[in-house]
Amino acid sequence: MTATETMRAAVIDRFGPPEVLHMTEVPKPRPGDGEVLVAVRAAGVNAIDWLIRAGISPAEFPLVIGWDVSGTVVATGPHVTGLREGDDVFGMLRFPSPAGCYAEYVAAPAAELAIKPDNIDHLTAAAAPMAGITAWQALFRQGEIAQGQRVLVHSAAGGVGHVAVQLAKLAGAAEVIGTASARNHDFLTGLGADRVIDYTSERISEVVSDLDLVVDPRGGADFFELLEVVRPGGVIVTLKGKQQGYENALAERGVRDGYVYVTPDREALTEVTRYLAEGRLNIAIDRVLPLDDVVKAHTFGEQGHVRGRIVLEVS
Repeated sequence: MTATETMRAAVIDRFGPPEVLHMTEVPKPRPGDGEVLVAVRAAGVNAIDWLIRAGISPAEFPLVIGWDVSGTVVATGPHVTGLREGDDVFGMLRFPSPAGCYAEYVAAPAAELAIKPDNIDHLTAAAAPMAGITAWQALFRQGEIAQGQRVLVHSAAGGVGHVAVQLAKLAGAAEVIGTASARNHDFLTGLGADRVIDYTSERISEVVSDLDLVVDPRGGADFFELLEVVRPGGVIVTLKGKQQGYENALAERGVRDGYVYVTPDREALTEVTRYLAEGRLNIAIDRVLPLDDVVKAHTFGEQGHVRGRIVLEVS
């Protein structure tokens, strides 16, 4: 196999700690029907990436992780319309099926990509898709957010949370409340949060109540506490799926539930792209690391307390 037929990628051959990730040569993909070949400039790192690496679900090895990508179209497959060679694009690919974005090239369904706005760089674009689509689906599709509502975003300084705060304000929420540790309060007020609760020192249910919509990225015990602050007839949207005891607790309080199982979503990506292009949505990047430092990226991410996003830069 010649050098032109291979590429460098971050691969795992087994489940385990960050150190199972290693750089190696793998076959360079070719775009299939409805696909384009993207030269990857940057890849976003999401919590699901390290959960998959650690073995949260079955996988076939060798596996190239990564779903968020920004890069340049270098070839097109059959029946591709709307994209051509030289276009800078970004998107969340194929999720939850493997997409292989921790690599120099990726074959991407054209329908799951958007043209990168000129006013943002590839690093920002790679940080935006999964967090942006998830936050949009939570607020608009599941939460059915309406102008004038009072909204709380739990763990608001994280990847999805800090985007949800901004989208809620853009949707016309009367009050947007975030929860975060003290070090992130100024960060969130700078993004438009009207109030920030320090969940490390305050019980949320003791300082706020009668909310129309709550976004819960954690589930479990946090879900039950957050449920206490939702008004009857309001909605709580969780990103962790339905768990034991939820239905009875929701019925007792008269609260509607919503669950986000994120998948590629053209409508959501289009809206996120529009806000990015208009300069009305900021994507916070905690740190940028070269693809060769993918182990460091996963190690840092698993330690928690990431403000915004982690991005891998691919040369």
